[in-house]
Amino acid sequence: MRALITGVSGQDGSYLTELLLDHNYEIFGIIQPGFGPGCLAGLPAAGRVRFFEADVTDYSAVSDAVRISKPDECYHLAAQTIVTGVDEFATMRTNIGGAHCVLAALAQQAPECRVFYAGSSEMFGAAAHSPQSESTPMLPRSLYGVSKVGAYSLMAYYRQERGLYGCCGILYNHESPRRSPNFISRKVTRGAAAIRRGEQNELRLGNLNAVRDWGDARDYVIAMWQMLQQPAPDDYVIATGVPRTVTDLVDIAFTAAGLNWRDHVVIDPAFYRAVEAIPLVGSAKKVRTAFGWAPTREFAATIQEMVECDMQRPSAQ
Repeated sequence: MRALITGVSGQDGSYLTELLLDHNYEIFGIIQPGFGPGCLAGLPAAGRVRFFEADVTDYSAVSDAVRISKPDECYHLAAQTIVTGVDEFATMRTNIGGAHCVLAALAQQAPECRVFYAGSSEMFGAAAHSPQSESTPMLPRSLYGVSKVGAYSLMAYYRQERGLYGCCGILYNHESPRRSPNFISRKVTRGAAAIRRGEQNELRLGNLNAVRDWGDARDYVIAMWQMLQQPAPDDYVIATGVPRTVTDLVDIAFTAAGLNWRDHVVIDPAFYRAVEAIPLVGSAKKVRTAFGWAPTREFAATIQEMVECDMQRPSAQ
């Protein structure tokens, strides 16, 4: 089997690469020009991946990657996730235009290829109820959420009108030691580690009452792969179903570092963001019923592992 992964150098892409190699796949990966192997750097798996440097919004480059790799499966993970301070038009081009390029190239060059698209809980946005399921109306409240809904709609079109085998995993927050420092989970674990090592004295955060559904990336890439092994394509919410606050995250991380978070965390209004009236917590009932997927890693263990990793870094920055 041959797999093409966009965003192969990120957290999810690197774990998915290792999983597929364990299943004897031949792996091809698309990386942003000039960014290198990212999370795969220094890992044995990197030497077993054929990389294409290509911007996912460049149809010609993406088409060439599809033509050369001849994938049986494609995992479209590449996206611009950080919107604050970034050109919003670039976000739309990357997240919607990039998905369009990938889907169009597959329809043209590899119509039998099975496609996974990485959706997001932010597609639900101002949800009317919690937990959310596949039938929950999508009412995004962020540009990132809007872009993800746009790409999801494109994939649905290619599945229904063009005959592609396309699945969307609506992924809730998922963490690991490979998580980017741009996310709150990593900001907290790196901050706790830096304070423990005497590199800083405080960590400034926003609303500690914000609620998220946090899982582990290593569980979530298993769900991605399992989706493409099913007889027919479908969309699935991938989540733990357990609501947790930022306070829960902070308490676990600082305890793992041997600290009392109340001595170091400063609430800073500059970091406040709009909090959903209805928390974004997912129901994975459909995926559990369809093929038995369920999270296996405990949230506390994941956060503790992240802190341990950050404690070993030369610098928490």
